[in-house]
Amino acid sequence: MPRIEAVATAVPSHQVTQEDSVKLARHFFQDAFPDIDRLLHVFAHSKIKKRHFCMPMDWFSDNRLFTEKNRLYIEHAEALATEAALRCLEKAGVSPGSIDCMIFVSSTGIATPSLDSRLVNRLGLRTDITRLPLWGLGCAGGAMGLSRACEYTAAYPTKRALLISVELCGLTFIREDMSKSNLVATCLFGDGAAAVLVEGDEVQPLRTSSMPRLQFCGARTTTWPDTLDVMGWEVTEPGLKVIFSRDIPTIIHQAMKENVDSFLSPFDTTVDHLRHFIFHPGGTKVLSAYQESLGISPEATRLSEEVLHDFGNMSSPTVLFVLEKSLEQSWETGERGLLAALGPGFSSELLLLEAR
Repeated sequence: MPRIEAVATAVPSHQVTQEDSVKLARHFFQDAFPDIDRLLHVFAHSKIKKRHFCMPMDWFSDNRLFTEKNRLYIEHAEALATEAALRCLEKAGVSPGSIDCMIFVSSTGIATPSLDSRLVNRLGLRTDITRLPLWGLGCAGGAMGLSRACEYTAAYPTKRALLISVELCGLTFIREDMSKSNLVATCLFGDGAAAVLVEGDEVQPLRTSSMPRLQFCGARTTTWPDTLDVMGWEVTEPGLKVIFSRDIPTIIHQAMKENVDSFLSPFDTTVDHLRHFIFHPGGTKVLSAYQESLGISPEATRLSEEVLHDFGNMSSPTVLFVLEKSLEQSWETGERGLLAALGPGFSSELLLLEAR
């Protein structure tokens, strides 16, 4: 079965503390919400210390056209994706010319030719590389992209696949949107990129570091019916307007345990057998819902909370930041872990991984 050979991440240079975010949000939303101080408690309870953005804080003060936002998205997403990809290849000791398939995940801007075609030139990839751009998967995109990379290398065991996920959530901020969803988004989301190299089991590994190699055991995508309004974008004149429901933790409580149990069963595994939990930290309420639904301790999702604390929710690459942290921990041979993320649809992606 395929194995994860390397993971690397990158964030933009502009760092914003949560204290500064509170000041900005109060300035933006105080006229729309008389109870703004009560609403701003969401910042205090988010457990986020800082986030990173591709633009400085003063950029967010003005109304921006979607054309400007998308131009900046193409420029900065290409640069950040390149940084993460080159770090990943360096970790693995692999040259760009040895990559057979590139899977590119993003939902915070659009480009045609797609950004992966730009990365062929930027990274020096082969002209015959298989390209698979994935758009619209939101927070589940990193996990879904990893599933596709593993399935590709399972079908072609002599091949290497490079997954690249990049989101510039800050660029989707709509200054004139006075909704509570936008207020919460102002508290929660940040920018970031991640890259993962996956190799088929007939590829001779080049990496010499002691980082554990995780073997892909299987994956499952689940899309629940009649949940299209739970999460996504509304396309508006000024850009992509965020949509997410307060019912997400409730959905996790109601549906996640059965979903996970039925996924693990064919592998003769239960939640009690798992030693590692690599969950997308959609927010503190989402992580608490995972813990309560699956009967796991807060310690089980500690790495997810650390990523949320240091980077916020970066949408699709966030779970890959958690994966990178997990690989820095001690995985004993034979230990299994569950990687999970939720996104628009409303959907979940689950992957079972095992240390080899």
